[in-house]
This record gives sequence, structure tokens and C-alpha cells, in this order.
Amino acid sequence: MIVGETLGLLGAGVAAGVVSTVVSLASIVSYPALLAFGLPPLTANVTNTVALVFTGIGAAAGSRPELAGEGARVLKLGPVAAVGGATGALLLLVTPARTFELIAPWLIAMASLLLVRPPSVRAHGEHGVLGRVALFAVTIYTGYFGAAGGLMVFAVLALMFDHPAAKLNAMKNVMSGLANAVAAVGFALFGPVDWAAAAPLAAGFLLGGWIGPRIARRLPGNSLRYLAAACGLAVAVKLGWDSYAR
Repeated sequence: MIVGETLGLLGAGVAAGVVSTVVSLASIVSYPALLAFGLPPLTANVTNTVALVFTGIGAAAGSRPELAGEGARVLKLGPVAAVGGATGALLLLVTPARTFELIAPWLIAMASLLLVRPPSVRAHGEHGVLGRVALFAVTIYTGYFGAAGGLMVFAVLALMFDHPAAKLNAMKNVMSGLANAVAAVGFALFGPVDWAAAAPLAAGFLLGGWIGPRIARRLPGNSLRYLAAACGLAVAVKLGWDSYAR
């Protein structure tokens, strides 16, 4: 890759890492960036998932105050998120590339609409098996594509725990990171990862993931949600036109 493309993907990674940890929408920033640099949709998706692992690492490092005392819960729920991510990755690898091209615009549109009207939830304490099943379901989506998957994970955690938003957001970053990490292993072994694009994107994700929690502590994020939703819908329309107008 030329220097300009490398710097462009690094910058996209930083922006997507911040967006991921604040409003759970990394893929709607980074996935179109990979498409813009010429990667096919399936290659862009698996490359994005591999790079996203570093957002989780950066977010965990930046969220240590919020994660204090949550080690037991993370250890209990982490395997559920990991298996969900692996299941989503497997579904993606066995789905024909053309099918993914047709599905992706709908996934992005639904994810964007979720941001316009975030789930209205009320915490009732931990919900045992039901909560784990819900977490498993949303991390399947995270492993498959993941746009706004973190928002879905956040909603499930909000139903399970009566925690402040910043703490739930930190836990969401860890759960989403685990789902992405397991999916990334499968993609690295069996998927068409573009490593030249993954490396600068991952470096940006690491930095953006570390910065994001500091912003989340101070901003409600509503304005960013609406902006991200508008951009996501625009991307969905563009991808839908490209896929269905053939």
C-alpha cells in the first residue's frame, strides 16, 4: 500500500475506534473506508473484524476505572460472547459472497435506525440464563458483521445489570471485543484478510479505542448517535444501490 492509503486507513481506524467505544458504530466508519480503498465487500468485512480486535484492547486499557470490580462478571459472560462471535464468523464464512453483498445494506440500515431510537431498557438485575441467551444472540451478529452490534450488547447488559452507563459501556466494549477476537481468529485462518490494510487500520483502532472511553465519560453521545445514524443510512443506500442495481 502507498503511504497515503496507509495514513488514510490509520486515520479511519482512529475515528472508528472512538466511534466504537462511544456509540458502538465502528464498522459504519471503517467498513466503508475499506471499500473506498478498493477491497471487495467480503474481504473488507473480515479485514475489518480482524483489525477491530485492537479496539477492544485499547478500550479495555482506557476503561480500567469503570471495569474495577467487574472481573467476575466478565469471566462469567466472556465465554458466552466468545462462542457467539465464533458462531457469527462461521455463518459468514459459509455464506456466499454475493449473499453477503445483498444482506450488508439491510444490516447497516437496521443498525443505523437502532441509533436513531436506542433501546429503552430498565435494569432489573442479572437475568441468568435468559440474559446469557440474549448476549449469545447479539454476539452472533457481532461476529457476522457487527455494525451497531455493540449497541445491542449494551442493551442486553443494561437489562442484566443496574450499573451506570459508563460502566455498562466499558463492559460492552469488553464483550464485543471478545466476540470480535474469536471471529478474527477464524477469519485469519480461513478468511480472505487483506493484511496490508488490516495493519494500519488496527493501529488506528488501538489508539481510538484508548481515547474513546475518556470521551464517553464526559459526553452523552446523543448528537454523535444521530450523526452516525445519518451516515450509516447513506452508506446503506449506496451499498444497496451498488448491490441491487446490477
